[in-house]
Amino acid sequence: MIWFSRLPAQSRGILYMLISVIVFSSMDMTAKLLGERVDLSQVLWARYGGQLLLLVLVFAPRLRRALVTRHPWLQLARGLMQLGAAACFFGALRTQGLAETTAVADLAPVLITLGAALFLGEKVGPRRMAGIGAALIGALIIIRPGAAVFSPTALWPLGTALCLAGYALATRYIGLKESPLTGLLYSGLICTAILSLIAPFRWVAPDGAAIALMAVIGCIGTLGQLMMIRAYAVAEASVIAPFSYVGLLAASGWGLVVFGTLPDRWTVLGALVIVAAGLYVWQRERKSGTAQPVPEEMGQP
Repeated sequence: MIWFSRLPAQSRGILYMLISVIVFSSMDMTAKLLGERVDLSQVLWARYGGQLLLLVLVFAPRLRRALVTRHPWLQLARGLMQLGAAACFFGALRTQGLAETTAVADLAPVLITLGAALFLGEKVGPRRMAGIGAALIGALIIIRPGAAVFSPTALWPLGTALCLAGYALATRYIGLKESPLTGLLYSGLICTAILSLIAPFRWVAPDGAAIALMAVIGCIGTLGQLMMIRAYAVAEASVIAPFSYVGLLAASGWGLVVFGTLPDRWTVLGALVIVAAGLYVWQRERKSGTAQPVPEEMGQP
């Protein structure tokens, strides 16, 4: 990989980001397959239990130092919000397509901007508010409340976006005071502990394929998270953040190849509105110097 190390830092960051979003999309596809075989609690337990196990194995010498935090309650809140985001997202995948679910969850970046204004006192001008409003309209186009095709489960991805935004705001409040590894460890510990109390009461005996999928989802979820952190470590956030929307294309590809489905025209239209609004809000934040995506938050649940 000598050629990779010779690339400019920004190019390496973009490649790390692209790898991350494609891996995360693969994780979502795996979760949809696994959700057809076992209970949702088992899918989540495999996701976070696998993350915790891999982190312990890979970062064993640094664990004691990484577990030191000055914000234990915020770490607890972040873990709960990340679990809520994953539960909503994986739950939605049981009845919805990958592209539809991913498109609505992509509201998270603009909701972060809105939440930063409401809770962290950051300034949001009328242009960015217009972008936020446009993104919400895009979500309504996909969800179509009041239409004959509407189902309450269509709101689950919106729950994902809200939980991810809350997770991001808590992480932004902590800032750079603590290592990303600290956040990953606490989210793994908190989510695994909660799910270990729930899963035994809802356990569905997994077959061989389900066991393999459970192992895969834990591994690739952790890989995607680590790749995203690496992306933000080597490149400026303002350069690589827009590439997170490639995940929507990857989700559409997996939907077609694995499940034989394509998003309908309303989903495509709504997704385009959300992506355009998200890029516009990001551009306004970049120009004003307030764009502050957070490594472990800007990925998937």
